[in-house]
Amino acid sequence: MNKQNFRIEPISGSLGAELLGVDLAAGVSDEMIEDIQKAQQEHLVVFFRDQDITPAQHLELAERLGEVLEYPMVKGLEDYPQIAPVLKLPEEKKNFGGIWHTDTAYLPKPPKATMLVARELPPYGGDTLFANMYQAYETLSDGLKAVLDTLRAINSSAKADASATREDRLKTSGTAAASEEISASHPVVRTHPETGRKALYVNSGHTTHFDGMTVEESAPLLSYLFAHQIRPEFTCRFRWQPGSIAFWDNRAAQHNPINDYHGFRRLMHRITLAGDTPQ
Repeated sequence: MNKQNFRIEPISGSLGAELLGVDLAAGVSDEMIEDIQKAQQEHLVVFFRDQDITPAQHLELAERLGEVLEYPMVKGLEDYPQIAPVLKLPEEKKNFGGIWHTDTAYLPKPPKATMLVARELPPYGGDTLFANMYQAYETLSDGLKAVLDTLRAINSSAKADASATREDRLKTSGTAAASEEISASHPVVRTHPETGRKALYVNSGHTTHFDGMTVEESAPLLSYLFAHQIRPEFTCRFRWQPGSIAFWDNRAAQHNPINDYHGFRRLMHRITLAGDTPQ
């Protein structure tokens, strides 16, 4: 494995950077793995262009970056069950996960990171938005921060907005767990275990209500937070191309795949990496 010289080019003022001059298929040194992790820690989501990696190489790379998890809702690839296909067919109107969310926040230990590889793309559309949850928290008033710092929230796999985006895939490739509700209580504000920074940790896809409150009581404040955390100045937008890869920190960033390519097929391969209990 040869040392690869690369450069980092931020794509917005809030988060996101392209790592240029990297050939993941050529083999990645331990030093490069550390550089990728440091870049992701700083920019929350890093992107690679023009990568030609096989599913085996995708899995090998992910295993060097962390412990790989299997997605609980949809069956993985036959030969690589740890790789979940994220698919939308031409006749379908709903795209998988097509809502602002943090991946599987309903698990007791949600994944720390996600790596998504573009396999088949529509001729246009299908971009993904990302949002910085550090900034979402840091720009709140001191009074609201004091309130949120004491709260926990319930996150559910069965929340209607998110579960509706999975309907098409569950019909054809759902797992046994897909019919069960999975839920977990997490702090509304979590402290990142590596940076020590606080991030807003609720999301419109999975967060249903504050722990100890009703859904109705929780709705006004949650609605405000859901709108606040995706303000344009907290976001970046990534346009996928053949060979594109995104690798993001699931603890401090949210994402939203845009559903604007009806009539075309889009296939991505996703791997998630194990995280810890939010604190």
